[in-house]
Amino acid sequence: MYINRTDYCGNFNIKDEGKKITVAGWVQRRRVLGGLIFIDLRDRTGILQLTFDEQKAKDLFDIAYTLRSEDVITATGTVTARGENAINKNMATGEIEVSVESLTVLGKSETPPFEIVENSNVNEELRLKHRYLDLRRPDLLNNLLFRNKVAKITRDYFYDNGFIEIETPMLIKSTPEGARDYLVPSRVHPGNFYALPQSPQLYKQLSMVAGFDRYIQIARCFRDEDLRADRQPEFTQIDMEMSFVDVEDVLKIGEGYMQKIFKEMLNVDIQLPIKRLTYAEAMAKYGSDKPDTRIGMEIHDLSKIVENCGFSVFTGAISGGGSVRAINAKNSSAKLTRKEIDKLTEYIKGCGGKGLAWIRLTEDATACSFAKFMTEDEMNAILTEMGAEKGDVVMIIADTNNSHVLSQLGMLRNETAKRLEIKPEGWDLMWITEMPFFEYDEELGTFVAMHHPFTSPLDECLDYLETDKANVRAKAYDLVLNGVELSSGSIRITDPVLQQRIFALLGLSEEESYKKFGYLTDAFKYGAPPHGGMGIGLDRLVMQLLGAESLRDVIAFPKVQNASELMTDCPSAPDLKQLGELHLAIVE
Repeated sequence: MYINRTDYCGNFNIKDEGKKITVAGWVQRRRVLGGLIFIDLRDRTGILQLTFDEQKAKDLFDIAYTLRSEDVITATGTVTARGENAINKNMATGEIEVSVESLTVLGKSETPPFEIVENSNVNEELRLKHRYLDLRRPDLLNNLLFRNKVAKITRDYFYDNGFIEIETPMLIKSTPEGARDYLVPSRVHPGNFYALPQSPQLYKQLSMVAGFDRYIQIARCFRDEDLRADRQPEFTQIDMEMSFVDVEDVLKIGEGYMQKIFKEMLNVDIQLPIKRLTYAEAMAKYGSDKPDTRIGMEIHDLSKIVENCGFSVFTGAISGGGSVRAINAKNSSAKLTRKEIDKLTEYIKGCGGKGLAWIRLTEDATACSFAKFMTEDEMNAILTEMGAEKGDVVMIIADTNNSHVLSQLGMLRNETAKRLEIKPEGWDLMWITEMPFFEYDEELGTFVAMHHPFTSPLDECLDYLETDKANVRAKAYDLVLNGVELSSGSIRITDPVLQQRIFALLGLSEEESYKKFGYLTDAFKYGAPPHGGMGIGLDRLVMQLLGAESLRDVIAFPKVQNASELMTDCPSAPDLKQLGELHLAIVE
């Protein structure tokens, strides 16, 4: 049946008075007032009121009387102005209604399992089971429309800056590193498997070798890892790569993109250049490589002050090569009672810490968990260093491992802000630069690549790659927004000799590295331009711009915590015939 719809419901206004129009959509609700029936008709743009008058058209009135929520209809009628007392100022189309002259019921609906309304309090599992209904709700619908606009602006920006959109394969060679790959068995090649890409990393680098110079793709990526609020097994990445560039060139393109997105989506002016912290600075000040600086509580090093004090917890940490560091939660003593500080102590122990020392300054007195071990001068020096005043709570962590001290204080900052219900305002956007090239894996007892093994070390670090791995820094950078990592990127290695050197440092033999990555290193032998890029998480970006609590709020058909999709009951057991064709068997 052809529906000659004039326009969407939300696009009409008082200027259309007197026009004959045809609209289509879902019944939001029906109201009967004597000989009048009012139908709120909903589509993706909004709601338009339809009016049925029993005196004018009894047959249409009778059909309208049978309509129920979520029935699908099309109606033709004349746009009329509502009476002064009937105007709905809370609705974009609230000054008008449509006097219906013809009506067709296109689809009847059973009673939905939940009401299609904004900010529904219905159990999320029920909504996800019926996601096609959940997506009709205005708040979720608008989130997806917002995301669509972000994607359009993204393409426009990169197209305008000379980037070429290139699609990379979804079935690729498995090269496990970091997260687990999703594997896809091959029917044609028994016993062999494809992998779904964790990112298009190697293909976009090969696109640079091929001479495309600037690549962009809104790419689907897959990682078989445990889920959380800002993580899904399948996600979307704004993936870009550039040739003949160094770090500054990539950051400049990224900054222009963020400036455009914020202006066009939120009408917020982002001042350029975006502030920068090196990884070392971020860890020293905030204990995190993705800090939210809006919550304050910068980390201070108290080691010099307490290195000769009488408190063995402090002196032992320092003599063991560690440090004593602290944060100050300003104006928090009323909320951070002794009981609450004890809870934070247990939280830190749950994070691998040994405990929490503290100073609590109220209007009446100063309480301290270690005061009996300190001189008056030492206590005053601590308070001065921390800028502590009445109403503040100073929390201190000591450990022989500096990285543990910093990371635990970073987690303590975030947990304290959460418990104090700090709601920071504004947008905290920053680059984290000079990331470590290696990180020490305590379980493996060796250094591993912090990023992927194709990241280029800083030039000044090349001389001590083998001798001082802990201090090797990379031409790598992250983009952080409000304490959430949006993007990670780097300048890549294009020298085959250096690349093999890195593989060797990561424990890969020449034979093993060639088996995994030979197609890339072979390509570098034929004139590889210097190149670099980054990937911006589209899902996370939209989530942050909207202030949504979960990625599920900005993805049309998301997975839940156990990586299943409730609507289709996926994953599911395959047919035995399918397994046979793939030469597979399920082993209990």
